Amino acid sequence: MAHSPPPHQDGRLKQPERAEPPLQGLILAPHGALESAQSAGRMKCPVCSGSRMFFCYSCCCLVGVSPEHVPTVKLPVKIDIIKHPNETDGKSTAIHAKILAPDDVSIYTYPCIPEFDRQEQNVVLVFPGPDAMAVEELASYFCKAGVKKGVESPAEERRAKKLKIEEQTENSHTHTCPPEHTDDSQNHTCPVQRVIFIDSTWNQTTRIITDERLQALPQVELKSRKTCFWRHQRGSPDTYLATIEAIYYFLKDFHIHCLEREYNGEYDNLLFFYSFLHKLISKAKKEAGKS
Repeated sequence: MAHSPPPHQDGRLKQPERAEPPLQGLILAPHGALESAQSAGRMKCPVCSGSRMFFCYSCCCLVGVSPEHVPTVKLPVKIDIIKHPNETDGKSTAIHAKILAPDDVSIYTYPCIPEFDRQEQNVVLVFPGPDAMAVEELASYFCKAGVKKGVESPAEERRAKKLKIEEQTENSHTHTCPPEHTDDSQNHTCPVQRVIFIDSTWNQTTRIITDERLQALPQVELKSRKTCFWRHQRGSPDTYLATIEAIYYFLKDFHIHCLEREYNGEYDNLLFFYSFLHKLISKAKKEAGKS
């Protein structure tokens, strides 16, 4: 679905360039096991007996691939994916995130939506809109929100939070609010704890995004990036990202701008299946003379 707006044109003339192959420079686990599974062909899912390759999108389990040959990715936030009921499971890339980051990713089929305790966790919805902020604005946004909440808190509670935050600042190098906000800010070393993504085609998003349960959530918009998805929606800009692409790019930006750490491929393996399937399908299209 769409997770970023069409790119702005700066009006500058550019010399024609040879397009670079997409998904280059990723630090990925070896694809040898996927190549072997692809050669072996489709197999039955051990749970539902459906014919699958690599994994079962219905049961969230591997098929024809040993777990030790598939990477596990640890994420800095919890990811909740709300899938449109008409979104075809076999065409969705949301399952990639669930299989590769099982401890940190949950998938819900609308109208099911996870319950959020916004007093305990900072929650954001990744979706473009007029009031959406950039990823790099998140830390500042929640620091200011923490100050507002602190004004309404008892003085004793604010003092306890201050002592705890100061202790964490002394003992770690994790990102916290700037010093001037320390007095009243929430006790979060990470500005966000839960991130919501919507898994659907662009035309189907209205039903979910207008749900009153999501209305109060601050929205985040990703910077323009071009999709590599082989099932690109006809008539839509190439900045409409597949769900796994949106999750990956959000986490990469979050790592750099909110955690303030150098990115060294920590989440590249979220594209483990995606990059392999892209290469496989691109090769097939080329051999068929379609690209």
